[in-house]
Amino acid sequence: MSSTVGTPGTQDGPPVAVAPNAEPDAVVYGSYEESEKGLGWLFFAGTMIGLAGLFSTIDGIVALSKSSFYVADARYVFGDLRTWGWIILALGIVEICASFAILGRAQWARWFGIVVASLGALAQFAFMQSYPFWSLTVLAACGLAIYGLVVYGGRPGSTQT
Repeated sequence: MSSTVGTPGTQDGPPVAVAPNAEPDAVVYGSYEESEKGLGWLFFAGTMIGLAGLFSTIDGIVALSKSSFYVADARYVFGDLRTWGWIILALGIVEICASFAILGRAQWARWFGIVVASLGALAQFAFMQSYPFWSLTVLAACGLAIYGLVVYGGRPGSTQT
């Protein structure tokens, strides 16, 4: 008796699908079309930019309210807490708009999202003196969004590796 362990199409091998209108021995190794490749990463990137925008908006509102939530006597690159509150609030609103454009699958939204997430990451890095853990969380969300947009944000139907 011959062994069939690990042979495609056998009971012990990996699950396979047979192509329609193909010979019975033909095996299809992909389960989705190339146009859908990376669609999950685009959704993830849009969601991460949206979350970063929401967090930045909350961050800006709290900074503008002169809350004692932030570290006392923090020194900033320029300006004060109120100035950075306005900067972070504006970037948060723009990040939320970029998120809706990415989730709407607009072609220009890829580059817009990369630029906005990069600016948001730089702003959070400069704002880190006020509340380090929160800024690192938003910075990580922006970094993951940039990765998703750079690697999988191309035109639908384009082949990327």
